[in-house]
Amino acid sequence: MNVTTLPPWPHRPLDSNKGTFGRALIIAGSRGMSGAALLAAKSCLRGGAGLVKIACPSDTQAIIAAGEPCAMTVPLPQTDAGVFANDAFASWLTLQAASDVVALGPGLGRGVSIDVMVASFIAQRTKPMVLDADGLNAMVGQDAAWRKSATPIVITPHPGEFARLTGLTVKDVQSKRQELATAFAQKTGAVVVLKGAETVVTDGEQLYINDTGNPGMATAGAGDVLTGLVAALLAQGFAPFAAAQLAVNRHGRAGDLARDTIGEVSLIATDIVEFLPKALREVYGRASV
Repeated sequence: MNVTTLPPWPHRPLDSNKGTFGRALIIAGSRGMSGAALLAAKSCLRGGAGLVKIACPSDTQAIIAAGEPCAMTVPLPQTDAGVFANDAFASWLTLQAASDVVALGPGLGRGVSIDVMVASFIAQRTKPMVLDADGLNAMVGQDAAWRKSATPIVITPHPGEFARLTGLTVKDVQSKRQELATAFAQKTGAVVVLKGAETVVTDGEQLYINDTGNPGMATAGAGDVLTGLVAALLAQGFAPFAAAQLAVNRHGRAGDLARDTIGEVSLIATDIVEFLPKALREVYGRASV
């Protein structure tokens, strides 16, 4: 079923508190990639999540805490390379139990132990989650883990990541974007967000083709911003497909607003975050003002 209308934004009750709008956990940010965790957290906060907590390797905790004072940080054990150590996995599970949604992957880093940890977390998850970037790379060849939990998961691959997940070439992926995304959603039970021009969003039954965004958004960190926004909407109670659809649309709209002010060439990921409030107000203003 092709979907063309955006889901409605619910009214915020006057007696709301920060817990009303969800607790988001972001597991991200290895050494040298703390910016990915920050971009996801900033977007998650701007997207309306009530509480955002970032679990990160201990080396990056001070950097991330200084970069976003509105988020909490939890330093976890790390390897000499600055990525999460195996000892961090138990904390991943404990922290997600106290959260409403988990975003995993931005700036996570690579390694055999990371692959094992990600697949194990996917299989044991008990809360809705978003998987992106190195979280997706860790799942290459680990298809058995996808359906071990019935908890919703949204994945946000770009064509290269999706090609690795499916064992295809990027050319193959780009030639059959809708068909391949739908097939993968049906196979894994995930909501698939296949990024790029006319981003595809599908849960295997519903299909949405996005019409916002521009080439200026082809910049490092833009995907991390999308991850945080999807997590924010899941935290606020949106259904997985609706959260992915609305996040993709408003992420692209924020990029368009940034382009109109800054231009495509100079657009960077923090500009998308900056224009998210205006992009979101276009849809939530009808419900909240």
